[in-house]
Amino acid sequence: MSMILSALILLPLIGAAMILLVPKDTVGTLSNIRWIALGTTIITFAVSLVAWHRFDATSPAFQFVEQGAWISDTIRFKLGVDGYSMPFIILTTFLMPFCILASWISIEKRVSEYMIAFLVLEALMIGVFASLDLVLFYVFFEAGLIPMFLIIGVWGGKRRIYASFKFFLYTLLGSVLMLIAIMTMYWTAGTTDIPTLMTYSFPAGMQKWLWFGFFASFAVKMPMWPLHTWLPDAHVEAPTAGSVILAAILLKMGGYGFLRFSLPMFPLASAEFAHFMFFLSLGAIIYTSLVALVQEDIKKLIAYSSVAHMGYVTLGIFTLTPQGIEGAMFQMISHGLISAALFLCVGVIYDRMHTREISAYGGLVHRMPLYAALMMVFTMANVGLPGTCGFIGEFLTLLGSRIANSWVALFATTGVVLSATYALWMYARVVLGKLVKPELMSIKDLSPREMVLLVPLAVLTIYFGFHANAILDVVSVPTEPLLASLKAAVGSVKTAALALP
Repeated sequence: MSMILSALILLPLIGAAMILLVPKDTVGTLSNIRWIALGTTIITFAVSLVAWHRFDATSPAFQFVEQGAWISDTIRFKLGVDGYSMPFIILTTFLMPFCILASWISIEKRVSEYMIAFLVLEALMIGVFASLDLVLFYVFFEAGLIPMFLIIGVWGGKRRIYASFKFFLYTLLGSVLMLIAIMTMYWTAGTTDIPTLMTYSFPAGMQKWLWFGFFASFAVKMPMWPLHTWLPDAHVEAPTAGSVILAAILLKMGGYGFLRFSLPMFPLASAEFAHFMFFLSLGAIIYTSLVALVQEDIKKLIAYSSVAHMGYVTLGIFTLTPQGIEGAMFQMISHGLISAALFLCVGVIYDRMHTREISAYGGLVHRMPLYAALMMVFTMANVGLPGTCGFIGEFLTLLGSRIANSWVALFATTGVVLSATYALWMYARVVLGKLVKPELMSIKDLSPREMVLLVPLAVLTIYFGFHANAILDVVSVPTEPLLASLKAAVGSVKTAALALP
């Protein structure tokens, strides 16, 4: 039996343990801690590439399945991946070295604790995407709150305590309802095995309550409008690497949860509440885009942009069409790359000027041409320019929404116009124009370390814009049986209803 998923979870924990063993107060201590953390994340990414190479993208079945005794015979330690979870594991392990490099200079206090928090967080995030047991998933899902709470609360900005507690309380309270739903599912089905529950037929009335239990947690995690208010505060106060992992990975757990649990386990409720999800998704796309237009803090603008883009994800998922679901998956992966790059770009100029106010900048292209070019790539990708990966996901979700409901597609398309407005407005004020502020006259362009951070993300942003099938071919495989089971479940209920008279 393959143990590669266990290895992916254990490797970051081993790295964290090694940092604990590094002698304190010796010459080179901080350097050793940073190199251990970076080396651990690079090795973990290499192992994930081995898993990707062995992964059969043509099979909808769960692969690399591991299981063993845990709490009882019905609650087991079970891991496995499919076409939905494997891309997120690769994205997680790929971005973690960037987070360590982004913190190389900016984090000077409690460096060992900071690196340990990130390594533990990496292990827990991989566990979320690899779990095949409901209780195990819940443990990983909730435990991930702790290191991110510490990352924001200890190494964040001036209002870090407020932001960290707001983040923690919002996500924890939402997950309490999910825990109640999990307990109900166990009492009803007699198991917490995810593959088994995906084929179990819960009563129609029960499905509604269970669906809302999971919705409460996933809607906060994404976050969906109007439960999004914790996100801008968390992003603004978090260190750069914290914002990267929050936007690129943690927000995606909500969308992954809808695909993994809500649609296959509660198909009748998912179909019934699709229009409710359309309403919330449109609220996110339009309202938060308008809010982004008036922001003066670059990080807060990108944070509201993330909420709007996650609106396309939930819109695509609940169109219950192959175009919508595959577009939502692609949108989550592409947004993971683009949002990570945008927050890294903000970190570059913040490290130099120690401010994120848009009004503090202007004319950076004259002193930072490399930065201006790369920032333009990521800004246009965030807008959804054809030729970048940002275009593919939005186009497919809009296509799926057009199939589901023309009016929904019409209103969702306004988000494309609004995103172009706030993104280009921000870029023009920060990068373009005349260089008139004296404090910017001596600002330096990207360092070699910063080039290593941004160039690979720019390459992937353009590559996936032209080679979308590299992702779509993987996510389309589990989508077909998912939609087939949804159609069968909804069809059987309609047939039974017609037979009642």
